[in-house]
Amino acid sequence: MNSMFQMILVLSLLCGLAGFSLSYLKMSTATRIESQVLTFVQGPAILEVFRGAENSPIEDRKAFFLKDGRRINVFPAMKGGKLYGVALEAFGKGYGGDLGVAVGFNIHHDTLAGIGMTTMKETAGIGTRLTEPDFLNQFPDKKLPVKLKADGGEIDAISGATVSSAGALMAVANAVEIYKEIKPLLLETWK
Repeated sequence: MNSMFQMILVLSLLCGLAGFSLSYLKMSTATRIESQVLTFVQGPAILEVFRGAENSPIEDRKAFFLKDGRRINVFPAMKGGKLYGVALEAFGKGYGGDLGVAVGFNIHHDTLAGIGMTTMKETAGIGTRLTEPDFLNQFPDKKLPVKLKADGGEIDAISGATVSSAGALMAVANAVEIYKEIKPLLLETWK
C-alpha cells in the first residue's frame, strides 16, 4: 500500500513538473511566435492588400477587444499621415479546414481594399487557386457586403472549388462584421 502511494506521489510530481515546463515554454516563446506569424503569414498578405501604404501596417498595428472578448489585431494603412485603410484577419470554413483571410477596408468609402490568404489547407491545384490573382483581384473596391455570384453577388467562385470559395467569402463576411463593430474605435485611434 505504501509503495502504491509513493508511485502516485512520484507520478503526480512528474506530471506537475511537465505541465509547469510546458506552460513556461509557451509563455516564453509567445512573443517570438507572434513575430514569426506576423512576418511570414499575416505580413505578406497585408502588404499585398496595401501596396501603396506609406507606413508599416505591421509595425503600427494595434489590438482591439470585441464585445465577445476576442482580441483582434488591426493593421492601419496611412497616406500623407492620414488613415485610409485597415486590415484584419478573419476565418471561414474551407474544404480542408479553416481559411485565414487578411481583409483590407477603405475606411472612407466602406469598401474592400482587397484580400490576401494567410492560412489554408485546401486541395493543391484546386482550392489553392484562392491565392491566384484571378480570384484575389475581384475584391478591391467592392461594396459591402460581398457575395458569390451564386448568392446574388459579384464574386466568381473558383470552378471545382466552390467550398473553398464560399469559405473565403465567409471569412470576408466575418471580417466585415468585426470592422463594423470596431470602426468607431478605429477612427478615434488613428485620427
